[in-house]
Amino acid sequence: MTNGARRRMGVEERREQLIAVALGLFSHRAPEEVSIDEIAEAAGISRPLVYHYFPGKQSLYEAALRRAADELAARFVEPHEGPLGARLLRVMERFFDFVEEHGPGFSALMRGGPSIGAMEAAGSGRARAMIDGVRQAAYEQILAHLGVTGPAPRVELVVRSWISLAETTALIWLDSRAIPRGELERQLVHDFAALAAVSAAYDEEMAGLLGRVLADEPSDGPFGDLLTRLVALAPQPT
Repeated sequence: MTNGARRRMGVEERREQLIAVALGLFSHRAPEEVSIDEIAEAAGISRPLVYHYFPGKQSLYEAALRRAADELAARFVEPHEGPLGARLLRVMERFFDFVEEHGPGFSALMRGGPSIGAMEAAGSGRARAMIDGVRQAAYEQILAHLGVTGPAPRVELVVRSWISLAETTALIWLDSRAIPRGELERQLVHDFAALAAVSAAYDEEMAGLLGRVLADEPSDGPFGDLLTRLVALAPQPT
């Protein structure tokens, strides 16, 4: 390759490039540790040109958060085919793929997105809105898998509690990685079944929903695995 002039990018193409570069940097280091100079160098452009497309690091950081939020929400999209346990396991595998690929960026996103500079209050509000959007998208996807519209209060409680649990579990795992990732993915699927089962013990509608879900579950699937583990824990008759 010669040292000729670089190919000129259109405005949107350059913005997309800067967002991708920034997301890559923010995914591996805390945003306050990443400078505009580093972003410019990684993009192969000058510092003033970065400011031509984004007024400051805060706006570029928010654009990167938006990209991350959209990508994370997409990880919950799964075809409505086959047993629910297997579907949820695939969702958790993709969710933890994202967590592993974007560690510090995921932590920043889930914890409200640390803002930078004078825009701190407004930036924090926008970051919270982004993660709320991810949670809502995940919630709607799980309801769709359950075949539920207009969910009853206990169904909403189970699904939202499970999404919160998955988020908290991922954050704790990132801090130490003390438990193998695959075990946590399966455990979170088991957690969903456990939350639903406890709720079903108090509510006939939830019991009916859980019964329909379990009717399609194979004995060697994630939910069947949970039942086997629980039975093994029960005291044996003497």
